[in-house]
Amino acid sequence: MESIRKHKLIKKLLSLNLPLKDFAIFGSGPMFACGLKKQLRDIDIIARGKAWENALNHKDKEKVWSNGTVINFYGEKIQVASTWMYGGNLKTDQLIDNADVIEGIRFVKLDCVLAYKREMRRPKDKRHIKVIEKYLNGVRQI
Repeated sequence: MESIRKHKLIKKLLSLNLPLKDFAIFGSGPMFACGLKKQLRDIDIIARGKAWENALNHKDKEKVWSNGTVINFYGEKIQVASTWMYGGNLKTDQLIDNADVIEGIRFVKLDCVLAYKREMRRPKDKRHIKVIEKYLNGVRQI
């Protein structure tokens, strides 16, 4: 698999210069990082502290919405959120601190992505749930 850092959206995300310790990629991004998804059409970020402040003050931000908790960049291809509203009682600090670090970038654990997708249950989530469950069951058996 090619380096995650070479993907055009990951490059754009890294160009925002958010401190790596203060954000993690959520949504389908962790599936992409684990090779469970071939394409990455957008990136959802959970951010805190300096990463959130930098995003709020960034010259390239396009829109702040949802009561000031989500910021859009690059035609909504990158969304930075200060909280995650789905998937149970997931706290920002826990999601970031417990994230898997792949090529120096934090990706929210697949268990959390699974909880989120089980709650959302959109058509794409139903497909993703099956893929994640199969992957996690295989990893846990090793």
